[in-house]
Amino acid sequence: MFWQESESESPPQVPADVIDVMFPLQACKSLPVDHAHALSTALIGAVSWLAEEPRAAIHTIHVAGSQNGWERPAHGREQQLLPSRRTKLGIRIPRTRLDDLKAALEGRRLEIGASGLTLGPGKERPLSTERTLFARYVVADADEDEERFLRRIADELAQRGIQIRKALCGKTVSLSTPTGPLPTRSLMLAELSLEEAIALQRQGIGTHQTMGCGIFLPHKGIEAVAKAAR
Repeated sequence: MFWQESESESPPQVPADVIDVMFPLQACKSLPVDHAHALSTALIGAVSWLAEEPRAAIHTIHVAGSQNGWERPAHGREQQLLPSRRTKLGIRIPRTRLDDLKAALEGRRLEIGASGLTLGPGKERPLSTERTLFARYVVADADEDEERFLRRIADELAQRGIQIRKALCGKTVSLSTPTGPLPTRSLMLAELSLEEAIALQRQGIGTHQTMGCGIFLPHKGIEAVAKAAR
């Protein structure tokens, strides 16, 4: 009998210089669905360097699409999300800023419009090795249709050495700001190389990243989303 165990492959290494810091929400009964600007304003008011740090990004707060008979309402400032005990706020920062961020936010009470929340102890989370990534919001031009949006994104990423192989974008969603609505589209990219996926997470794409725009997260896959959209 001849039996040789195959050599186990080493897991892909993710650079640790940029991380997500996840804060549990405490004493938070509800939040506006359209809370990106209010959340950004509250956090920058508490941590001023978030507005100046090139690699800082603030994830909008997301809850499950349905839970206990409740379904997430349509986008809008008048609609309310119902956070659960598992809901967290994520902030993407350089690791060198970790201690400063935790010191400023742990136990901090934030007012988000007419709602409020308190942040619990922050825990760091590394970037993902998944090669299908999803951004809930990417800033779009006001008169930009889907084809023009994808072409522009492809051109921007090509300049950074990132090739789009499979992409899927969503309908335009406007985020409320004091200066007027900010048009955005969701964007999913699949079949990225590991290097491309890490680069997208570390840098994102486009503007308004402290409002949750252009921040990439791991996703289950473009095929499942495309099938559900049919």
